[in-house]
Amino acid sequence: MKKSFFKRAVKKFVAVTAMSAMLVGTLAGCGGKKKEVITLTVFSERANYSGEQMGWTAKYLLDNYNVKLNIVPNTDGAFNTRTEAGDLGDIVVFGSEKDFMKSAKNGLLFDWEEDNVLADYGAYMKDNCNLALEKVRGMNGDGKIYGVPYEVAPTSEDLQSFMYTWDIRWDLYEQLGHPEVKNLDDYIQLFKDMKALCPTDEAGKPTYAFSLWPDWDGNMVMYVKSFATAYYGYDEFQIGLYDPATGTFHGALEENGPYLEMVKFFHDLYANDLLDPASMTATYDSMSEKMKKGGVFASIFNYAGYMLYNTEDHVSQNKMMKSLRPSDASPIVYGLNTLGGNNYWAIGAKTEYPELCMELINFFYTPEGAMFGWYGPKGVTWDYDEDGYTYFTELGKKTNFDKSTPMEGDYAGATYHDGECQINMTSWSQDCDNPDSNGETYNYVDWKSEQGDPACDAEADWRSFTGCTSINEYMRSGKYTVAPGTDYVDKQVEGELETTWNNVTNCITTNTWKAIYAKDDAEFDKIVADMIKQANDYGYDKCLEWSNERAKERKAAEDKVSK
Repeated sequence: MKKSFFKRAVKKFVAVTAMSAMLVGTLAGCGGKKKEVITLTVFSERANYSGEQMGWTAKYLLDNYNVKLNIVPNTDGAFNTRTEAGDLGDIVVFGSEKDFMKSAKNGLLFDWEEDNVLADYGAYMKDNCNLALEKVRGMNGDGKIYGVPYEVAPTSEDLQSFMYTWDIRWDLYEQLGHPEVKNLDDYIQLFKDMKALCPTDEAGKPTYAFSLWPDWDGNMVMYVKSFATAYYGYDEFQIGLYDPATGTFHGALEENGPYLEMVKFFHDLYANDLLDPASMTATYDSMSEKMKKGGVFASIFNYAGYMLYNTEDHVSQNKMMKSLRPSDASPIVYGLNTLGGNNYWAIGAKTEYPELCMELINFFYTPEGAMFGWYGPKGVTWDYDEDGYTYFTELGKKTNFDKSTPMEGDYAGATYHDGECQINMTSWSQDCDNPDSNGETYNYVDWKSEQGDPACDAEADWRSFTGCTSINEYMRSGKYTVAPGTDYVDKQVEGELETTWNNVTNCITTNTWKAIYAKDDAEFDKIVADMIKQANDYGYDKCLEWSNERAKERKAAEDKVSK
């Protein structure tokens, strides 16, 4: 129901007063009185942190918007709890399109066009994300805009950077004489040789090829299904994997299918003492600490590989992770999409400050706000030179290499990592053009200032071996699979199928972990057979039928783009 004019007018007055607080605070030194700081609750399904936003992000938002953020992650069934209470928070970030659509349908989200809030306080988004906003308008059938997607691009003519970069410890690979890695069998042998060469990490603990974490598991075990994405280019989709090249859908339990193949791959790693035995109980943060200490040789993800390991200290010791894609692999890469991705920024229907929430979200969609989210405050960690090219400051070079670097100047008092925005959400695609720069993208790997000499001998060897100077150049030099950006929107699993779906997916994830940790191949085969039987008893066939229908719809959307 639409709020009364009087109540909305009062709320608008309060929000406008809050947004003027920076000016009022400036006047405070001349006898003015600083207004009360407003704390906004941000419920983020993508957050890995609970509590008040700290560090440089907190200072910037306090100085510029007179706002503090209280971050609430989606742990312990928080989404369901807050849904039942009818209040998701002030700003809401969805990591699930299903939850976004369900929340809009249930009246839990603010209509962005009510009282012209989008036009008045989200002008940059309105002018530059119009196609993405119109996509949202058409999602729920009521013609209203309840949010904006992430990963938006102004055009769809290019590709995102590769996320599945197949990072390995290149210094060890060089010492082994660059053995050929064609397929997964070669990959396992490589790690056997690496472990023989480097059996312990910097803390004296055993090394492993991979360390997994279960807190991002969904319909399947995240790392297992992602390995199929990295190797075959099949995208996670519903209750299985989708091949963008052909439109073929592979159910998770398909005999000799990609998911079960990768379950066996990780079991084989475990059997050879190459999989971190703590993987089933680890968190992303605990895995990160092992990676930073040299306890893990590889990652298929850039953010969990070279971005963690390649610290200034490691590089100074000629230790470095670089990409080595098995020659048979065809990792997925996503096309830029003017309609954005399937995660969303939104505003809670019960917020007292919709205008202020809108202004904050709008900030992250400005070029400076997008850069702020990725690299820190302008003029502190990065800036533009006199020709408009982007560069890191001396501090920024350190923080981008090592996020545990202490901040300086006005933002001193904590590390860069301590101050990173804990909402954990992006706005623009990092690989689209930054209109404030001289024709550069937001992605630092493509900046003119970053195309310099190798950081160490290991990187020089990687460049010599691959003939490439950047990761994207290397990944594009071999096979890859493109998943084009489309207007496809997932439908929700509802009614009786939702209960069936939850039972089946819980069966798959639980038994996948059991199979990985099986004591031998015979036990592995038994666990997989039991998993398939249990899932079928729960109604896997119904989930598979539903998924195949969605795959046809996705293929139709991709065909429309290709034409």
